[in-house]
Formats: sequence, structure tokens, C-alpha cells
Amino acid sequence: MELTYYIEKQESYEPFLTYKIPENMHNDEKYARQLCEFFVSGQREYELQSNEMKGSEEILIVKEVGPVRSFAEEPSYKGRGIFLEFRKYNETGDMPILHVQALNSHWDVMRYLLKDVVDIPGKGQYLRDSAEIDEDRAVYVMYVGEKI
Repeated sequence: MELTYYIEKQESYEPFLTYKIPENMHNDEKYARQLCEFFVSGQREYELQSNEMKGSEEILIVKEVGPVRSFAEEPSYKGRGIFLEFRKYNETGDMPILHVQALNSHWDVMRYLLKDVVDIPGKGQYLRDSAEIDEDRAVYVMYVGEKI
């Protein structure tokens, strides 16, 4: 079983990144990644265009957005476990961290990624805007809009 990212190049698709399941990741991480609209790797940002399957292969078609946007606070979580950052979405400028949640599994991450309204501990309920998996910092990021 594999999870393969394909990058959209003009009118074709090229394999970009492949993870073998379960050697490189388990099913829970594979499914959590499929719920993220954005993907960051190598200081580049990609936007999910299509989520597909072909036999036992899971396929994510992405389009390169460009260089990753930098924010004031961007800690790395590499080797520290599974983390989900909640950030206030702003079209321009900084997107400040509202809360960082340590989670026990990617299944726990999916619980948040599946919601339209999320309850951020200590902050209240917010409308979900989008989510990304940031491989460079080893963190899931959920962008939220207005508070309910």
C-alpha cells in the first residue's frame, strides 16, 4: 500500500513523493494527511487539488502555491510527538498561534480535521478555515476564522 503525492505540471501529473504503508507511516497518518487542504515540504507550499485512489494506492494531486509563508512564531516539533497548532487565519500578515495541542495519535488529529467548528481549549469555538500538514516543522496546522 502507498500514499503518493503527484504534482500538477501544466496538463500532466508527476509523482512527487511516495510513502510506503506501513513502512513509512501508518493508516491513521495517511488518512489525516488526506484531510489537509495544504501540504508544506522543502519550504514550498502545495494545495490539494484531488484526493484519489487506484487499487491499493492512495493518491493526492497537489498544485504548487509557491514559497511557504513565514510567520512570527514557527516552532519545530520534530521528534516531540504529534502536535496540532491552531492559528488565526488572516489573508495578509501574521497568523498567530492561538493554541498548541499535543495529541496521542493521528486518529485524534482527524477528530479535529473533520470538523467545521472546533473547540480550542481555553479559547472557545471557532469556524475552521483550512488545515495543512507541515513536514518541515512536523506539525498539523488548523487555520480558524471567526469565533462563535
